[in-house]
Amino acid sequence: MKLKLAILFTLLIPGISGIAYGHTVDAVGEYRVEIGWMNEPVVSGETNGIEFYVSPLISCPDISEPIKCAESQEFQNGIPDLNKTIKMKLIYKGENIILPLSPDHDIQGKYYAFVNPTVSGFYQANILGTIIDTPISLSMHPPKVSERAYIEFPEPSDITIQQMIDGHTALIEDVGDLKKSVDKMEETPSNNLGYVGIGVGIIGITIAIVALVKSMKN
Repeated sequence: MKLKLAILFTLLIPGISGIAYGHTVDAVGEYRVEIGWMNEPVVSGETNGIEFYVSPLISCPDISEPIKCAESQEFQNGIPDLNKTIKMKLIYKGENIILPLSPDHDIQGKYYAFVNPTVSGFYQANILGTIIDTPISLSMHPPKVSERAYIEFPEPSDITIQQMIDGHTALIEDVGDLKKSVDKMEETPSNNLGYVGIGVGIIGITIAIVALVKSMKN
């Protein structure tokens, strides 16, 4: 039962905070590519940027999957001048924007795509163009953008209606994701009724706390 309860807390806590760290790595031909947010934790309503790294992919005789090979390596010997041949399309729920890359003047092969993510959630970054002679058309996913209200201190007294709507929308999405996870657990052959009930109880408490905090802000 303790293990099952731990699983539910693992599902719940990321859903509330929405804070995720780390970069995403992939492989394109003979190159290793990596993206991540410039400032972490990244929150909605603040100017930020997606870091983009490109370096040669070192051969991995013992690893058959290119992405696993890329993940086993560190960025080094970056490829310069790709801001002239690569652009980034940032996508969020059907909306998109083309972002040019700006090179880091101190680190060769490191680039920035500056953006202000206005709402919390998961964004998709499509990398389009060429790495020297290698075409690249790759979809990557940087860590989730958190709702700004979760980490503000002290609490603002002039919270706007739009901020309340954004926070409420983010909460609904996160609780929905958690419900799907609990539903999957409920479908397994083992008897999950006990810890499913606990999970539902935790969800209810979380919603009540968030509602109380928002009412105090008003």
